[in-house]
Amino acid sequence: MTIPTVAREYFYPQFGSYNNLVLREVPVPVPKDNEVLVRIHAVSLQFRDLVIARDEFDTKRPDNLIPCSDTAGEVVAVGNDVTQWAVGDRVSANLLVDKIHDGQHSSEIRDASLGRYLHGVLREYRTFAPHSLVAVPSHMSYEEASTLPCAGVTAYNALLGGFKPLKAGDTILIQGTGGVSIFALQFAVASGATVIATSSDDKKLELVSKLGAKHTINYKKTPDWDKEVLRLTHGVGVDRVIEVAGNSTIQRSINSTRLNGSIDLIGFVGGMNDVVPPDVVGPCLFKGLTIRGIAIGSVQQFKDMNMLLAANIDTTRPVIDRIFPFEEAKAALAYFETQAHVGKVVVKV
Repeated sequence: MTIPTVAREYFYPQFGSYNNLVLREVPVPVPKDNEVLVRIHAVSLQFRDLVIARDEFDTKRPDNLIPCSDTAGEVVAVGNDVTQWAVGDRVSANLLVDKIHDGQHSSEIRDASLGRYLHGVLREYRTFAPHSLVAVPSHMSYEEASTLPCAGVTAYNALLGGFKPLKAGDTILIQGTGGVSIFALQFAVASGATVIATSSDDKKLELVSKLGAKHTINYKKTPDWDKEVLRLTHGVGVDRVIEVAGNSTIQRSINSTRLNGSIDLIGFVGGMNDVVPPDVVGPCLFKGLTIRGIAIGSVQQFKDMNMLLAANIDTTRPVIDRIFPFEEAKAALAYFETQAHVGKVVVKV
């Protein structure tokens, strides 16, 4: 396999907007003895990519950051000490590159995060540590596989990675139709759960119904959607909630949850400021409510999720809204920012 000497990558000379992205040519990296060189074929976008571009996270990051975290590609070279990967293998990388097992928790593992504290994947070639890589499902294209590291693994961790895993017969409320929400819907349906889905768009609700949601709620037409959830569950509430908006909706999520229920907090797309603090203490004490923050997942969870995907090919195939060419990465981020998408937005590299 011929490897060029020069490749392209995007970087941020300054933050504030994705419009500050600059495309440049750089030498293709040569893998060290314990590294794997991957030809990146697809990159999927996350909400965190917008937050990082706007400079809304902390400033602990490398200069001239190469953005984005989720990718799939082909191994094109391996270092002398690498035994578990070979040229031609189809791989993806865990977003938290050093989090091998779920029980590992440290600031060092948290900070080894692609596209934030480490240079990311919006580029044609990148080297990786062998332990950070996962074989992608054989039935998926590179574009489909690129959607898995953040959205897929986060949804899997939320539903099946904690001490109260989702089980057949549970009822789950899933907010929105972004990447994590669609994967959560697909995993829930595959697990035999009943899904209530929310969105502000009736056309998006039609799609989630086709994917298996039993009930749908347009939260713009039904602003007191927590009351509708209680009506649909005969006053009981749901077993769990996939909470994606954060401060702006978590009080209604708490209201929607049954005794001994749980909320998986995976995002803050509704913003972090200018909201009334939710009543958390009372429900946690008197309803036995569990609120669990989900910070992506581990390499092992990635592998476990891939087995679920392989066993449920038809019901868990990634939903891709649009694919943009590499040269239109800014346009892809602009489209993603509109929140018009259902599922994932992908850049083909």
